[in-house]
Amino acid sequence: MCQGEQELFLIASPSQPTEGSPVTLTCMTTQSLPQWSVDQPQFRFFRDERVLGLGWSSSRELQIAAVWREDSGSYRCEAKTMAPKVLRSRIFQMNVRRVPISDVSLETQPPGGQVTEGDKLVFICSVAKGTGNITFLWYKGALGLNLGTKTQHSLTAEFELPTVRKSDAEQYYCAADNGDGPRPSGLVSITIRSPVSRPVLTITAPRAQAVVGDVVELHCEAPGGSPPILYWFYHEDVTLGSSSVPSGGGVSFNFSLTVEHSGSYSCEADNGLGAQRSEVVTLNFTAPVEKRRDRLTSGVIEGLLGTLGPSTMALLFCCWLKRKIGRRSASDPLRTPPSPVPREFTYLNSPAPVQLPPTYENVNVVSGDEIYSLVYSIQQEQAPAAVEPPGTHVENKDPLDIYSRLRKANVTDVDYEDAM
Repeated sequence: MCQGEQELFLIASPSQPTEGSPVTLTCMTTQSLPQWSVDQPQFRFFRDERVLGLGWSSSRELQIAAVWREDSGSYRCEAKTMAPKVLRSRIFQMNVRRVPISDVSLETQPPGGQVTEGDKLVFICSVAKGTGNITFLWYKGALGLNLGTKTQHSLTAEFELPTVRKSDAEQYYCAADNGDGPRPSGLVSITIRSPVSRPVLTITAPRAQAVVGDVVELHCEAPGGSPPILYWFYHEDVTLGSSSVPSGGGVSFNFSLTVEHSGSYSCEADNGLGAQRSEVVTLNFTAPVEKRRDRLTSGVIEGLLGTLGPSTMALLFCCWLKRKIGRRSASDPLRTPPSPVPREFTYLNSPAPVQLPPTYENVNVVSGDEIYSLVYSIQQEQAPAAVEPPGTHVENKDPLDIYSRLRKANVTDVDYEDAM
């Protein structure tokens, strides 16, 4: 009791879905299906000639929660009633489109792009949108040196550097591709932080031997280590001060020397990855300026005495003797010389001359503060009474004669003392 030929067709909504979206398949006819029996018509759906779902169903719709790229293909439906005739729809070609990659980003773990030398560094590449299998790529440097590639059905992927070195400090980026071409991320700069090495402390003074009052410079610098670096200065393990360097290099600490500054000095460097202490440097300097001058004067005197010892002692003795005689002359008036006692030369007749003991006379002549001393002797001999040998003359060294000579020399006073 068919009233005419019926046509069956399949409708997909949406007709060109994107990956991950739901799709509804509906089996429709150009006319209402004839009521061949009291039973409801039955429907089933096919993809690439494979039955979808549980087969025959009273519902003319089939709900697909999410379609993917692999769900693309040829779809059709069938309808039947109790009558033996089965209606088939035309083929509907459905193409599932991928969601394009968008908002690619690169992050690191630890975050912030700072990692300690020797630690592990993880690069995390993510996309905000994108369907299907996504291929992730990681690159180093502006030239794009490829580090690694991963393909997976995920919006994120990771690449790991197990042990970073100083040479790994560079700019990095990643790219993601799901078939429409790679989409790159932004650049991320990686900083490799290294612990500070042992610092070196130097002490600089304005002269070879520092003295109290000089301005002394302490300079501390760690040859290696990532900035910022905090430096501390110590005197006998007592903190003098601290200073931070944000971009590398060393720091200086200046102070004016006092007597309390003698001793040992050290410094410490720390960038948060472990502190390092320098070797101890000892600072020695001279005593205060006043004491140094006293020692200098004493040293000069000692040097002069060592060099001019005998002459200096003689000069000092003469000064002392001059003062003593001056005091004596002021207290006692000048004495006139006593009348000398005539000395007689006695000759004894004897075949051989007999030597008699000599007689010494000490004559002291005082003129002002000057003293002149003259010692002379009178030799007495016993000679034969006979005539003297030719050419022999005995000089009479009379004290009066000596006194006359001294008077001619402008000597004003003569002091006679007993002969020694």
